[in-house]
Amino acid sequence: MSGISGMSERTQGPVGASFLAGLLLAASCAAPPPAPAGEVLGQLVIDGVPRIPSELVERLEAYQNTRSALFLGWLEDGILISTRFGNTAQLHRVEEPLGMRGQVTFSEEPVAAAAVSPDPDAGGFLYVKDVGGSEFYQFFWLDLATRESTLLTDGQSRYSDIAWAASGRRFAYTTTERNGVDWDIHYRKVGRDPTAGEVAVALEGRGVGWTAEDWSPDETRMLVRRYVSINESYLHEVDLESGATRRLLEDVGRASIVAARYEADGERVLFTSDLGGEFVGLHRLDLATGAVATLTAGIPWNVEEFTVSRDRRRLALTVNEAGIGRPHVFELPGLEPLPLPELPDGIVHALAFAPSGDALGFVVNHAAAPGDVYSVDLEARRLTRWTQSELGGLDGDDLVAAELVHYESFDGREIPAFVFRPRGPGPHPVLVSIHGGPEGQFRPAFSYSTQFYVNELGIAVVAPNVRGSSGYGRTWLSLDNGTLREDSVRDIGALLDWIAARPELDAERVAVSGGSYGGYMVLASMVHFGERLKAGVERVGISNFVTFLTNTQDYRRDLRRAEYGDERDPEMRAFLEGISPLNHVDRMTRPMLISQGLNDPRVPASESEQIVAALRARDVPVWYVLARDEGHGFRKKFNRDYQLAATALFLTRYLVDRR
Repeated sequence: MSGISGMSERTQGPVGASFLAGLLLAASCAAPPPAPAGEVLGQLVIDGVPRIPSELVERLEAYQNTRSALFLGWLEDGILISTRFGNTAQLHRVEEPLGMRGQVTFSEEPVAAAAVSPDPDAGGFLYVKDVGGSEFYQFFWLDLATRESTLLTDGQSRYSDIAWAASGRRFAYTTTERNGVDWDIHYRKVGRDPTAGEVAVALEGRGVGWTAEDWSPDETRMLVRRYVSINESYLHEVDLESGATRRLLEDVGRASIVAARYEADGERVLFTSDLGGEFVGLHRLDLATGAVATLTAGIPWNVEEFTVSRDRRRLALTVNEAGIGRPHVFELPGLEPLPLPELPDGIVHALAFAPSGDALGFVVNHAAAPGDVYSVDLEARRLTRWTQSELGGLDGDDLVAAELVHYESFDGREIPAFVFRPRGPGPHPVLVSIHGGPEGQFRPAFSYSTQFYVNELGIAVVAPNVRGSSGYGRTWLSLDNGTLREDSVRDIGALLDWIAARPELDAERVAVSGGSYGGYMVLASMVHFGERLKAGVERVGISNFVTFLTNTQDYRRDLRRAEYGDERDPEMRAFLEGISPLNHVDRMTRPMLISQGLNDPRVPASESEQIVAALRARDVPVWYVLARDEGHGFRKKFNRDYQLAATALFLTRYLVDRR
């Protein structure tokens, strides 16, 4: 598990029968915490949002009922996927290609992840779930024969990052159960009964960011990574018998190590890193000599996801080519490429070999089609489609693909951006969609909200990958670090210039949208370019870096200090206060829609509450939606449905309408 929105008019009118029924059902299923001031609708507290017309809800329905499938692993008799048929994403087994989806988890809370044992006879799998978006994840074992789930963890600490041993008899994981702050690595010896296994400590983490990467073939050693920032991480090896830990790659300098796996002999390690170059490549480390060889020097893009087969005789990876994930498969140890059949267009991700190593499963996601699961028979070079996800009644031919463009910023750098264009000559209103992270990357995957804005509201959606985005090299990634933070905001100003030069786009009707760090970027854009913008849509965003760093969860604070700066340093604190939108609300005059999860452990709800209060004190129109059963973003369908309906109404009123 690696590491995902109210009413000054105090009445709430019709929102559509099925929509309202879902919200009322949710209200009856959980006892909510005390609500802040505002109208309560299910688990939503809404303030400032006008009545949502039923006809708008009806127009949205087809888009909101689209579904994607996420591949989670191979079972003895098929595959395990995540998809949503009700209110939340749950786990399903598919026993044959394009077969029925048999639901196996039935929780009010979405299942966040699953980890299937490499042993095809395990009879079940691990899955991960939290409550209310708190991200205090717990592990469960689901027995496929009895369909019963058993809680394996303490119910209150945080557990994450499962790493199975190839035998399926042990799995390692990260936990904060010792003191709630430090990240320790434990492992469980599960034997034939995963619910009764003995727990042992592999490493007591000194600080945060520790995860188990892989087990040696004989299961006596473990590769462990410590993540400091996207630019800096370290690889260690733990001897599980003696408890001794040694750092690997000590002489290579500061680098980002993304993932690592042992080879079949246990004496060499394959790892991905930006070691010695701009891009993340695949490397090989000889544990005896410390020698490092680069295996993908000729690829001018990031090697992204990589995995090895259970017997370690094959390796699969994806290459992030300007946002598109391209797969490659190799024989080990010689790294001879295996030919693949022609694959559907789109982003390939979620790679997993079948236990035999003779088939590779994955997801293909395209901007104009929901994600679906495929596999390739590596011997026969045969492509198989396992799922065909629903389009909710939409015509696939009407969905819009993304176009990659580049525009020049203030310092001459070319900024990549993806554009979704409505049909017709325009000029079209524009929604600038800014990703989070800040080290994230916008990638042209399917988004039903984007398709609705483009097809139904006639809005052009432009998604830039400003400096600081991942996927474009180490230099690009560092261009917004420290006191360069607002240079990425200046990239948005340059995008507004580009929009003004496009006859099919309407520079007089531009809004900005983003979540998390992208939410900060929205607020900062409203500070710096408010006179050029019509409105802003901000989700779970940072309004003040100092209060954010003070109030984010203890177990992640040091990770964020590594990215944004340490607020305990007086000079850095002054800089962070200086760029925080909360301290410049006098320059923010345009209407805002703000949404927030009450249980957000990353960007606490206080960040939204304080910017809403400050804007309203200056009579800036603010629509505010708070979900009491969500965390860092909305994961439950009734909450997401309302959020999208409110956003569509907000954009119609403040962006699309010419008044």
